[in-house]
Amino acid sequence: MRTGGWTCKGVVGALFEYDSPKIVHITNKKVGAINRICQLIIIGYIVGYVIVFQKGYQEFDAVVSGTTTKVKGIGSTNYTSLNITGPDGLDFRIWDVADYVIPPQENDAFFVMTNVIVTPNQSQFTCPEDPQYSSCRSDSDCKVGRPVANGNGVETGLCISSAHNSFIKVCEIHGWCPVEDDQMPVKNQALISGTEDFTVLIKNNIQFPKFKAKSRNILKSETRSYLQTCKYNGTDPVDRFCPIFRLGTIVNLTKTSYKDIVVLGGVIGINIDWNCNLDYSIESCAPKYSFSRLDDVNAKIAKGTNFRYANYYDRSGSAFRDLYKAYGIRFVIRVTGKAGKFSVIPLLLNIGSGIGLLAIATVVCDLITFYVLEKRKFYKENKYHYVDDVPKVRDNELSGGTLPGDGDDDDDPLLDRGTSAAQ
Repeated sequence: MRTGGWTCKGVVGALFEYDSPKIVHITNKKVGAINRICQLIIIGYIVGYVIVFQKGYQEFDAVVSGTTTKVKGIGSTNYTSLNITGPDGLDFRIWDVADYVIPPQENDAFFVMTNVIVTPNQSQFTCPEDPQYSSCRSDSDCKVGRPVANGNGVETGLCISSAHNSFIKVCEIHGWCPVEDDQMPVKNQALISGTEDFTVLIKNNIQFPKFKAKSRNILKSETRSYLQTCKYNGTDPVDRFCPIFRLGTIVNLTKTSYKDIVVLGGVIGINIDWNCNLDYSIESCAPKYSFSRLDDVNAKIAKGTNFRYANYYDRSGSAFRDLYKAYGIRFVIRVTGKAGKFSVIPLLLNIGSGIGLLAIATVVCDLITFYVLEKRKFYKENKYHYVDDVPKVRDNELSGGTLPGDGDDDDDPLLDRGTSAAQ
């Protein structure tokens, strides 16, 4: 019970104590040198890194961007030169921008078709299903009206020979016939030639709302005649700002072989970075371009990029279509950046933070003084001074103007210990 009383008393006492800082001037050259070195490191960090390198004297605003693209180029397919039989009427074909850019416009992206499987002259009729989606032994295996999972139509209830192999039985379907033959006409080679020389004009308009500043990646120094002939070149001091890019150049800058990516397609990232110092004119701000491949080159399944679309037409009152399975490169444009401008508020905040960090030098020196130096015990005794509350005294003692503990300095035991230790 006594122990509990003392514990309670100690807790109450700790709640009503006050610590007052005490300055101890230590004339030790090692500690003094460490103190100055720590202060110089902190000041160098604040001034050199935070304020100068990180522009701690500026306030910043993130970029707001809008991007449009325009692709140009002519491609072709020539089945005869590849020694293969192409679809009817498509042995030789020219592809222009209206054919291979699908859809014509996207938000911050564009797709260019580089390879294709064409299934022409499809109509709504009955035909054998693709063997990879259907197989049967008799009509009982095919149910009328049942959709073929992942297939091309609904079953008619008949089991017939496959159009690709008469020894294989498949269910007859009603749908767009004949069904697509999902096989590459040529292995490891794209059908559409010349796509690496296609060009794209990227128009990027940006603004920094906080500073009411606007700009775009077509610089004011660039003329109409220059834009008609320039191509982006990252190593040229002038052409590195040209907004017209050759597709082969973009892909090669991602360290990808263009001949490999055009067969099954892929995804390429185009990054436009704006880092503007608005303490100068907005016209001095220019973009930096970088490129990367975003899809997995080593993917085992579902590799590349493809989708299907169709062109519909009428023939003798019946609906027909040409089905295209398009492989190609999807270019995704990402715009990043910020702008900075001088402001007193962030400058004062960083200076104030630096002043606060100077306390680290004091902490380091205290650790060395009180735990490393030979005279650490002496320094501790002079650093920490414990003073109990003054007890109540008689009125006649208070009227005498003295309190217990007052008197000559010679009677101060703490000063005696400090003197003897210094000696």
